[in-house]
Amino acid sequence: MDKVIRNPMLTSSLLHVIQSRRSIRRYTTQSVSRDVIEPLLAAAIWSPSAHNRQPWRFVVIQDDVIKVRLARAMADRLRDDRLADGDSLEAVEADSTRSYRRLTSSPVILLVALTMIDMDRYPDTRREKAEVTMAAQSVAMAAQNFLLAAHAAGFGACWMCAPLFCPDVVTEVLELPKDWEPQALITLGYPANNGKPASRKNLEEVVIWR
Repeated sequence: MDKVIRNPMLTSSLLHVIQSRRSIRRYTTQSVSRDVIEPLLAAAIWSPSAHNRQPWRFVVIQDDVIKVRLARAMADRLRDDRLADGDSLEAVEADSTRSYRRLTSSPVILLVALTMIDMDRYPDTRREKAEVTMAAQSVAMAAQNFLLAAHAAGFGACWMCAPLFCPDVVTEVLELPKDWEPQALITLGYPANNGKPASRKNLEEVVIWR
């Protein structure tokens, strides 16, 4: 990491968890039990949310048959989309194969979904769009809680936004309720490596003080 921020107002353990977390894409073959996944989900749902409506929904996928079915369907859609873009067959096959392998080799896949069922509704597009964004932000914060809790517990995890490109495929394979909108997948397992080195822009590049 290029620059470690130290602040006495934050506990050293919290900073360590935040700054040492990495996206881990390779896992050992060790299985992950429900008993250790549930506390991570409990951490996720203690995230703040718009109106406290808690629009997050989760599907924990451990069944290998379902993993293969989901990975194959998503890889097929990825392949179709990229071929339609005119990308080379070699590059497309490499990308879809990598996507398939990443999902099927993960001990656990967590689908992160959004529901608008309890969110406010508006007659105009401007406020309706804002409400959807508020729900998406809430779901993303819950996912971040999950990622930090997983890292603190010694697991590796990786956030994948691919379901945004094929929500219909994910919905069909996982037989989701009608109001559940796929947002992301999080792969989870015991890490096989430490991930790639991380870097962040300097605060001066991303912060304006007024």
